[in-house]
Amino acid sequence: MSRRRRLPVSLALIAPLGLFLLIFFAAPLYTMMSAAVSDPIASRALPGVGSALASWDGSAAPGPDAQAVFARDIRSIEDDQLFGDLVRRLNSAKPGFRTLMSKTRTALREDLKANDLVAIDERWSDPAFWQAVKTATASTFTDRNLLAAVDLERSPAGDIQAMPAGSSANRTTLARTFVVSLLVTIACLLIGFPYAMIAASVEGWKRQLLLGAVLLPLWTSLLVRTAAWFILLQDNGLINSALMALGLSSGPVPLIFNRTGVVIAMTHVLLPFMVLPIFSVLIGIPKNLMPAAASLGAAPIRAFWKVLLPLSMRGVVSGSLLVFMSALGYYITPALIGGAQDQMISSVIAYYATGAANWAMAGALGIVLLAATMILYTVYLRLASDQQVQP
Repeated sequence: MSRRRRLPVSLALIAPLGLFLLIFFAAPLYTMMSAAVSDPIASRALPGVGSALASWDGSAAPGPDAQAVFARDIRSIEDDQLFGDLVRRLNSAKPGFRTLMSKTRTALREDLKANDLVAIDERWSDPAFWQAVKTATASTFTDRNLLAAVDLERSPAGDIQAMPAGSSANRTTLARTFVVSLLVTIACLLIGFPYAMIAASVEGWKRQLLLGAVLLPLWTSLLVRTAAWFILLQDNGLINSALMALGLSSGPVPLIFNRTGVVIAMTHVLLPFMVLPIFSVLIGIPKNLMPAAASLGAAPIRAFWKVLLPLSMRGVVSGSLLVFMSALGYYITPALIGGAQDQMISSVIAYYATGAANWAMAGALGIVLLAATMILYTVYLRLASDQQVQP
């Protein structure tokens, strides 16, 4: 078959995969990213206010003409859902808008000729409220959500500054996510490296048994695995019962609803992602190197540090990155096993998406997490390509 005829056949074969990626990856990703930077509510609810406040200097409350435009736009809002979205948008920028907007809307509907907003509520004389309205209506795009994802905001002058203490904990949650992921990565490395060494040192059915045992978690549902650890780690679970029966503990050891339980459960789930890359590198290392180092007088520990570990470092780094990237997005395990101080950023994203119905903040946090994951994934691809080209 000629190259010209093979091209349509090849395109037809990969078309289902391309369509799948477009529908289930590219489209949701675009929706998430556009929701994070899109801010059309205020400009849609108040179409005339943006141009009316364009020349306002912000030193005092706008003049009667701008206030009249604002009053006209408020009266024209018939959709209560749109008005509620507008109130939430403005209130997130300047607390106090919730009661102010409700009072203003009621007064404007009762008196169709009233345009003096300061007479309705003295807060309309505060330029900070008008600055929030101007910022919200100036553009349909905003960096407000992306800044809020890392506990930052813009001042009335437009400068980036830290949010007031106690107003947001996204940065703390992000830091906790990275700390838990790092702890899980270290635990997987401490367990996975010796396990991979043992699996690489044996052959036949013994190797198959060891690899099958470490792959077993991948063949079980994540929810089932987490529920099993929920039962095992309880105060009256199998682990605490065994510890007390052996006399190693006088009472139940707190293993659930804390950081310890989260690390244990996540380590069990992610251990295969550490063992397999290390194992794939170890089996390619000649087995006579360690005996050669011993014959030259190197102790076993020295031979390990000087010979085996440097040669297996590619697998260690690849496995660590895989585990770390996977741990960043975990939701079910910390939600069921961890306590209030162990929830990771995925729980916050789930809250904004389903609980608060704030898709913009959910998308912004998702972009931050995606950016961190993509950076790590780029490093992983670089290491994987270096491993393939090295003889």
